[in-house]
Amino acid sequence: MKHDRLGPELPRETQEKIQKYVELQQAGLICLDDQFFPSVHYPPITMYSAITENALFETYLPPAGRLFDVYVHIPFCLRHCIFCHYPIRIDASDLDKDYYLKKISEEINLYTTRLGVKNIRARSVLIGGGTPTLLTPAQLKKFLEGLSLKIDMSSCDQFCCDVDPTTLLGPDGQERMEIMRSFGVNRLTLGAQSFDDIILNRMNRPHTAQEALKAVENIKRFGFKLNLEFIFGYPGQSLESWISTISQAIALTPEEIQLYQLKIIPYGDFSGRIKVSFEKKADDFCPMALTLAMKQTAISMLAQNGYQENIGRVFTKKPEDFSHYADNQCCGLLDQVGFGLTAFSSLRDRFALNTLDFNEYYSFIDAGKLPINRGLVRTKDDQQRWSLILPLKNRKVYKKYYRDLNGISLNEVFAEKIARLKEYGLLYEDEKILSLTPLGRFFANEVCHQFHHPRYMPFPEAAYAAGPLNPYND
Repeated sequence: MKHDRLGPELPRETQEKIQKYVELQQAGLICLDDQFFPSVHYPPITMYSAITENALFETYLPPAGRLFDVYVHIPFCLRHCIFCHYPIRIDASDLDKDYYLKKISEEINLYTTRLGVKNIRARSVLIGGGTPTLLTPAQLKKFLEGLSLKIDMSSCDQFCCDVDPTTLLGPDGQERMEIMRSFGVNRLTLGAQSFDDIILNRMNRPHTAQEALKAVENIKRFGFKLNLEFIFGYPGQSLESWISTISQAIALTPEEIQLYQLKIIPYGDFSGRIKVSFEKKADDFCPMALTLAMKQTAISMLAQNGYQENIGRVFTKKPEDFSHYADNQCCGLLDQVGFGLTAFSSLRDRFALNTLDFNEYYSFIDAGKLPINRGLVRTKDDQQRWSLILPLKNRKVYKKYYRDLNGISLNEVFAEKIARLKEYGLLYEDEKILSLTPLGRFFANEVCHQFHHPRYMPFPEAAYAAGPLNPYND
């Protein structure tokens, strides 16, 4: 493995992770060509087949208490970032946005009718995108007013919104934050991505590092809990630049710091420009040794300053600081509904994905149909894997809960896989839980791929070494 741009001296922990990567790749755990595919959903979103609304909901029973985690997608941005794998519009007029918001309202009405309820009781709410705060202050207020009439917030314990730095600056930015606070939003995720202006420019981000720092100052002044997001492994990034970014992030003392490895392969319906860039000039991208060094360096720096990985990829000082939306869906395996373009609904035994096409989204709703075009009702095998992979990736698997969900013990299903991964120091197990070890956490995506059915593997069998950890074994 090449150590380009790393220099002759690396901390021991970093050297060990690079060596472990090589060893685990030879054992078959990691794709031979260093491709990266995040374990986000099971089965992966790219592998769902077409499904109709009736087929999806025919046998569905809402959860006791009719409580859901709620996601709403706002697909508008100032620019389309090079790394982004979501379809968005950068040229939408205020009329376009008004029309889209109207259709989301109609979609929620269709969903409540389908569920047989007056309104949807929210356990938590996330407004994502895109850039939800690209809405004008007036649009944002109208949108949140309408949402509050359709979503019962009386049981909601966290209301989150994704934000972009530029939309929180100046008088309009202040007004947006006042509006969000007035409707109960209490946690913001700021996609800073880097504090290096050269890297931000290469990402096609619409803000500078200084604007991101100013946005953080404004967020803290309004009393929101703050989750700061950063991408590592981006073309042109150096270890020195990354260290500077993480140092500045720590100094800002956000409640959460979230780290993402650059995703080149699409993990959803849309392929971002980063994939085309990689196909044209792969040599411009960070070598894997450098990407691993960035990851371990950030983990070490965060730990030295009191930040520990709380839920997958998210580092906090306090255990109570995390996305309830993500935890409920991925660890608690609770029912979640999504509204808007490309939104998904992750239910206890099935999954629904909305179309990515604006016109199709509108035509579905105009016809009185939910804009679902793909998904599945999980088989027994799918369910046994899903209820292991999601909590393992994000926190831990509770054996009793697994048995309650599946009617069979974890070890009756996956004993050989678990034993082999434990031999390599990737899993920890006791009588109550199964979890990733620190080493397993570092390679969490690849460990989770071990539990995929062959038809849902991200790469073919030949892409892995024929070792004991080849994921096609067993």
